[in-house]
Amino acid sequence: MTGPAHPRLGARAVSDVAALLRAAARAEILPRFRRLAPEAVRAKSGPLDLVTDADEAAERRIEAGLAARFPGCLVVGEEAAAADPGVLARLRDADLAFVVDPVDGTANFAAGLPLFGCMAAAILRGEVVAGWIHDPMGDDTALALRGEGAWVEDAEGRRVGDLRVAAPVPVGRMVGAVSWAYLPAPLRARVAANLPRLAAAVQFRCAAHDYRLAAGGHIHAFLYHRLLPWDHAAGWLLHREAGGYAARFDGSPYSPLEHTGGLIGAPDRASWEALRAALLGE
Repeated sequence: MTGPAHPRLGARAVSDVAALLRAAARAEILPRFRRLAPEAVRAKSGPLDLVTDADEAAERRIEAGLAARFPGCLVVGEEAAAADPGVLARLRDADLAFVVDPVDGTANFAAGLPLFGCMAAAILRGEVVAGWIHDPMGDDTALALRGEGAWVEDAEGRRVGDLRVAAPVPVGRMVGAVSWAYLPAPLRARVAANLPRLAAAVQFRCAAHDYRLAAGGHIHAFLYHRLLPWDHAAGWLLHREAGGYAARFDGSPYSPLEHTGGLIGAPDRASWEALRAALLGE
């Protein structure tokens, strides 16, 4: 799909969504940071899957803002989908939809670690057309608009720099964000054993910052297994518009409608092929 992303998703609208994420972070997320009562942190599917009062309050605020700015759009938030998994299926039939992760890196946030983000992506008839990753601590936002590049806006909405992935290097010189904990056996053991083939492998427990680092050229690669769209749609577009190449483990294109199959990203296709062979191979 080429050409304008959507008549309601021009540069002004993209900046308006960035402002909405910033406002939600200031009103609902930052005031709770390092001030969460024990009952304000709860497990969802298990001890590694947390939700806090900040996640829920920020999601409500963002959903209301998107509904007001884009009447009739579908909003699929991580916490709403956790409460009603059927919400996710509505993405397939939506004209304009937004997926939202109000606090990506909730475990870090709940632990008082200042490494978390606020993410959103616009999906037009199944294709990602815009993405936002706001850093509440740094108070800036990385944005991408399909076909128009990726950049960073400061707290006043000023464009302060374009994003570009790192130059290709051999696998042995790559630094990669590798999320291997959710990989199924025996692939998990294989990938873990192959990590020394990289120059370094990092795990920040925060896809928002993984993607910002990759799109900004500060790391070379990433690998994920679980592909829920609020975790990856914005970052995938950010990385692509910054010049990167990403595909599922089998080489098929990423889609926000497919939630399995893993995802690998690298500076270009040749790097992707080399990285896939190094990490997934015997």
